[in-house]
Formats: sequence, C-alpha cells, structure tokens
Amino acid sequence: MPETPTPAPLDGLRFAFGTLTVLPVRVHRWDREAARAGMLCAPVAGLAVGVCAAALGVLLLGAGPLLAGVASVAVPAVLTRGLHLDGLADTADGLGSGRPAEDALRIMKRSDIGPFGVVTLLLVLLAQVAVLAQLYGTSWTRGAVAALVSALAARLALTLAARTGVPAARPEGLGAAVAGVVPLPKATVAVAVCTLLAAACGAALGAWGAVHTAAAVLLALGAAELLLRHCVRRFGGVTGDVFGALAETAATTALIVLALGGAG
Repeated sequence: MPETPTPAPLDGLRFAFGTLTVLPVRVHRWDREAARAGMLCAPVAGLAVGVCAAALGVLLLGAGPLLAGVASVAVPAVLTRGLHLDGLADTADGLGSGRPAEDALRIMKRSDIGPFGVVTLLLVLLAQVAVLAQLYGTSWTRGAVAALVSALAARLALTLAARTGVPAARPEGLGAAVAGVVPLPKATVAVAVCTLLAAACGAALGAWGAVHTAAAVLLALGAAELLLRHCVRRFGGVTGDVFGALAETAATTALIVLALGGAG
C-alpha cells in the first residue's frame, strides 16, 4: 500500500482556511494527514478572523460601542458563511428534540431551523453583542482583545474536539473527515501555545488582563468540552454541526468570562 506523503506546512493552513473561512484558499489535499495538519492550524484561522473582527469593531467605534459590538459579531459570521451559527442551531434542535441518536441526526440535517435552534441563536448572538458593546464602551483595547481572544478560543475548541478518541457520528461529512485526527499530545501543545498567546494579547490591558484572557480561553475550552461530551453521548460522535456549536459555545463563554472579570 503506497505511503501517504507528509503534508507540507502550507497544506495545513490551506485546509484550515479553506474549510473554516470563506477566504479564497484552495484545499489541495483532503486526506487524514492534511486534516490533522489543518485542525492543528485552526487557531491560526481563528486569529485571522479575530483580527478582522477587532479591526472593524474599532473602526466603527466612533459610531458607538453597540455598533462596534455588532460589527465584531458579524465579521466571524460572514467569514464562516454562518456555518458555525447554523451548526449551533442544528445541534440545539438535535439535542432539544429528545429523540434517539439516529432521529436526532436526521433532524440536524434538515435545512430548516426549529424552535430550539432559533432561541439558541437569538440568545447567543445577543450575549455576544452585549458583551462586546460593554467592553468597547469601556475602551477600544478591551473590545478588540475580546474579539480576538474569543475567535482564537472558538477555533482552538475545534482542534481539541478533533483529538484522537472522539468518534464521528456519521461516516460522511466534515465531522467524519476530521474526527480523531489530532493526537492528544499535539492538541495539548496547541492549547498551551494558544493560552500563552491569549495572555500576551491580554497583557495590553495589564498583568490582570494577561491572567484574565488566559483564564477565559481555558474556561471556554471547558464549556466546549462539556458540550462535546454531551453530544458524543447523545449522537454517538461528532458532526460538522457539532463542531460549529463547539466554536460558538467557546467564543461566547470566553466573552462572558471577559465581561464578568472586567478585563484589565
């Protein structure tokens, strides 16, 4: 059996940006090796999304913190074609249905959004906008750091969810393509690196800001992990929708932690 060639460094970045953003990046490889590299690079895509979200938020801050908050929430939605939000809504419908795994997965594949999905989307988006508006109202730095760190935490949650031992709920789809591809030691290293990076961003707000942003990332991953385990129990594994739900859960949790602690 021919040996699968080791992916070049750019293959991982192409996979991450090509599957997690709308940026015009062509994915050349779809094998498991490329998926592993891509999911390890997911936080890099998160940084790019976060920088864009923070930049637009700061740019529009002159029109008021509320508009800045809306802008910083809209950018990740636009740059992902709303796929993470759609995944959140579908996962909420699947979990809220109370049906057996097979029926719940069928509900999640429907093109429409049910009541559980609508309510979940509404509450999550309101929470994100409220937090960012509050932080932008305090200072542009706090709002920008929050937008950046939440986007980083969202994609880091995907890296951790793609670790070895987490099964796919279906034999097809993005969930099946990336489920279990990242070795746990590499996922752990990614968590450590991204937490330190978040702390470095938070250092712009002072010593407490560095600690606070690092804690926000870790608590965001904890919330995503709880959802991940629940979904694995309910659905038998992960799907592309579940990955989207994990990203939005991590982003929202990170923002709430930053708001509660008064970053900086």
